[in-house]
Amino acid sequence: MHLELVTLAERPELMDTFWDMETSWPEFMKHDPIGNGYYASLDHFREFVLVALDESGRMVAKAHSVPFQLPEGELPDAGWDFAIRSGLLTELWGEEPDAVTAVEIAIEPRLQGSGLSGRLVAALRDNAARLGFPELLAPVRPNGKTDVHEPMADYAFRTRDDGLPVDPWLRVHVRAGGRIDRVAPRSMVIPGTVEEWREWTGLPFDTTGPVVVPGALAPVMCDAEHGTATYVEPNVWVRHPTGG
Repeated sequence: MHLELVTLAERPELMDTFWDMETSWPEFMKHDPIGNGYYASLDHFREFVLVALDESGRMVAKAHSVPFQLPEGELPDAGWDFAIRSGLLTELWGEEPDAVTAVEIAIEPRLQGSGLSGRLVAALRDNAARLGFPELLAPVRPNGKTDVHEPMADYAFRTRDDGLPVDPWLRVHVRAGGRIDRVAPRSMVIPGTVEEWREWTGLPFDTTGPVVVPGALAPVMCDAEHGTATYVEPNVWVRHPTGG
């Protein structure tokens, strides 16, 4: 399938229809307060957002990344939230970023499973190289994980007979040249009231303790007495050298 890949900086008019494309994320995933700060600030990161257009010029996929400041030492436990928060503050304070992370790859439902995801990972890596970064980082959400009680540290490093990860998304990244680095145990934190979680999931959230939510990678912890529930999602850091 022939696709044209452009940045939002090259085609700013695409913002007019940018949010029309469906997302496959579960409803509760759309309520991460840190992530929503990024999506509300896309005008500041247009060079880091790629859009895939089909032969008719229609948007069929998009790939988000954000530049940020990376601390020394191991990649951060806070993963996705850390990188986005750092990216927003780096931009706000007028400082220079020294790293770039993938944020999300979204593909039109009818094209999912067509191999487009690997092309978009490679495109984000190449865009990072074009912008002068030596690697693309990615706090990957391994959405093939169905046992919410299995530790991510066990699941992330499980492989098939061919040596590739059992998880489909991690496999895409490894095939694209990425290397699994470490687990980010609190990559995305989504707090809410029990009423909000009921609205997001259709579940009762009326008993204190872990709640298994479809689409979640770990249990949501409900505190019924205080009327709150919090989801802490582990992701997996992957490094993609850019050659830049």
